[in-house]
Amino acid sequence: MSVAPDPDEIFERAVAEGERRLDQSLLELTATSFIAGFTIVFGIATLGVVDALVEPQFGEVAHVAGALTFGIGVVFLVVGRSELFNENFFDPAAKAVDADDSWLLWPLFRLWIVTLVVNLVGGFLFALVFAVDGVLPSGSAHALSRTAEGIVNRPIRGMFASAIIGGALVSLLSFLLEAVNSVGSRITMAYVVGFLLALGPFDHVIVTAIHVFFGLLFGAGVSYGSLVETVVIATAGNLVGGIGLVTFTHVAQVHGATESNG
Repeated sequence: MSVAPDPDEIFERAVAEGERRLDQSLLELTATSFIAGFTIVFGIATLGVVDALVEPQFGEVAHVAGALTFGIGVVFLVVGRSELFNENFFDPAAKAVDADDSWLLWPLFRLWIVTLVVNLVGGFLFALVFAVDGVLPSGSAHALSRTAEGIVNRPIRGMFASAIIGGALVSLLSFLLEAVNSVGSRITMAYVVGFLLALGPFDHVIVTAIHVFFGLLFGAGVSYGSLVETVVIATAGNLVGGIGLVTFTHVAQVHGATESNG
């Protein structure tokens, strides 16, 4: 029977994983970020398909059904160990805090900037494939367009607050993955977080931006300007929630425990 690790052990695991992520070559980082970008599209497209199939008969239950399927995309990301923006906040930051000689600011910025940009590129390119006429079932385009319009028509403060929650949720996933000991547990954690993210729905910059991009492709009432605005606001909220709430507090928890034991 496995025993759940204590906060110190979780932090040690995070440091090791953070070192692996920070040590990636530019080619490896670009490739894994691109993979994550197009992989998450499977969850978004499936959400749209299920929403379109369920909504005519069951109304708002379709949103829950879609959220249940979106979690599969997050499972693909976690099992494949691809590099998703915001999910890679906690582990690299733990490594930076643990390092004695440097805060590793440039490696951290390099990791997060490359991941953000290449996630979007991979997601947008794969969305173009899904948008080809005849790929998705009838009604899916309408469902995805409706979601895109709902995203861009919210007040800015609402999107920012939602992105704080989304950033905290996805960064929490990183912490939870270091707290479990089996592949099955990792899959469960990834699926639950994916479901909650879509159920809100709460904003994760990559997922939300791809939703809006789908709206552009399917002729929804959105613009490229609203896409850029979405990326900026969601990124800012994800940083506040992912780094400010989850990463900082868990690092403080470990350091507080170390000082009290010392």
